[in-house]
Amino acid sequence: MNKNNLMRFPCSFPLKVMGFNTEAFASAALSIIGSHLGDDEASCTRRLSSGDKYLSLTVTFTARSRDQLDAIYRELNSHPLVLMTL
Repeated sequence: MNKNNLMRFPCSFPLKVMGFNTEAFASAALSIIGSHLGDDEASCTRRLSSGDKYLSLTVTFTARSRDQLDAIYRELNSHPLVLMTL
């Protein structure tokens, strides 16, 4: 099966991004994601690790294409404050 056929666009997409529990991380991650969404809305939930050291953001938005998702993941994963994306 072709990986491009696994998802149908547009679709609701929950993207999880993790980093240290700092406002700089949250701000950078949300700014990166927002820069790829244009006028589309997104919702965000935050979850702290048990020791409050790490922060997980789940940002749900309407993904328009595979290229859009790839660009978001590339930019997030290259940012020094981002530890992991799912």
